[in-house]
Amino acid sequence: MRSRASERQLRVGLWVHVICYVVAQVVQVVVWWLFTPQRFFWPLYSLVAWGVGLAFHFRAVSSPSRRD
Repeated sequence: MRSRASERQLRVGLWVHVICYVVAQVVQVVVWWLFTPQRFFWPLYSLVAWGVGLAFHFRAVSSPSRRD
């Protein structure tokens, strides 16, 4: 069972991950828009790949602990 402090740390870590994801994706989209808007939307690769990692992080934080 997770203690309250460790649950809080897990949630804070998730929020840090979410904030980093959003900032990085916004920067990449702006760079794409400024320099290569006519070409393929290359930020899609990191949006999807990092998004999958973020989804797994969310699942790990929100799922009940398997340690008893």
